Amino acid sequence: MAFSRPTLTQLISRAQSDIETRLDGAVASLRRTVEYVLARVVAGAAHGLHGHLVWLSKQLMPDTAEDEIMERWADIYDVERTAAVKASGTVGITGSNGSTCPDETEWQTADGTVYIQDGDATIAAGVATITVEAEVGGDDGNQTVGTTLSLVSPVAGIDTDGTVSGSGLTGGTDQETDAALQSRLLLRMREPPKGGGPGDYVNWAIEVSGVTRAWQIANGDGVGTVVVYFVRDNDVTIIPDASEVSDVQDYLDDLAPVTADVNVYAPTETAVDFTISVTPNTAAVKAAVQAELEDYIERNGTCEGTSFPISQLDEAISLATGETDHTMTVPAVAPTFAVGEIASMGTITWV
Repeated sequence: MAFSRPTLTQLISRAQSDIETRLDGAVASLRRTVEYVLARVVAGAAHGLHGHLVWLSKQLMPDTAEDEIMERWADIYDVERTAAVKASGTVGITGSNGSTCPDETEWQTADGTVYIQDGDATIAAGVATITVEAEVGGDDGNQTVGTTLSLVSPVAGIDTDGTVSGSGLTGGTDQETDAALQSRLLLRMREPPKGGGPGDYVNWAIEVSGVTRAWQIANGDGVGTVVVYFVRDNDVTIIPDASEVSDVQDYLDDLAPVTADVNVYAPTETAVDFTISVTPNTAAVKAAVQAELEDYIERNGTCEGTSFPISQLDEAISLATGETDHTMTVPAVAPTFAVGEIASMGTITWV
């Protein structure tokens, strides 16, 4: 039988009853008496202990463990939290010809995000291009092309402002969250390593910082090959770029058996558009419908070749808070996706 934690009110009542039973003439329920105060003090202490025991009970199992205890569970299974990754890229600067902007010069954005210059750069024809890396890892270090970076301290002959160039400052990834680490831990426990067998390449791929979902296709490039697709749900676009694909490829090459032929690819994103009439036709209900469809697509979209049954899409819409009725005319038939395609949320046309 499961243990039922007593409430604070129940503990106070028990303490009062115990005092009155064991101390002749005592009335522990009478306010402003010593017995009344003692009963509440003892009950409050017991309530705190019960709370701590509840917390401890959750730490006994990895699926409910929290914070540092969950990290200890992960460590036992050799699952390490992925660290934050620093963003990097190029910045165009201007100044006087022949002036040098030295290595490790600090630049910053208007919101104070600091970047460290890598290598000296000398101004020629009034311009130069420098390479910078964020001082601290994380998604906040990513910047779009055209963003202004300013010198933290003046440098002789170098203009104060520079402009992010190339493909922008990219690659910055936040440290793995507790929820993501716990998910990988549970996956590791449920699917132990098999020496390159089913599931291993998925587990290895999501160990790479920024990778959130991955799929393993046996014989995807012919007999004896393994193809891995992956996405990065927390980036601006879930589709990885060439350098991110290369990072995962290198990581898997280090872990795969020597006889394995492993190829890592970015999937092709295929948007699913909808035409929906919903009742009641309010902004709140529309937002709830879109959120449910986005959740369904993320949970059920794979790169293994799949389809979304119309009945399941209708069910997702029906789960939206406040929805009482709807008609979905697009898609009219179940959207299907080939191997290597990943579904994403398209546009909803409301009618």
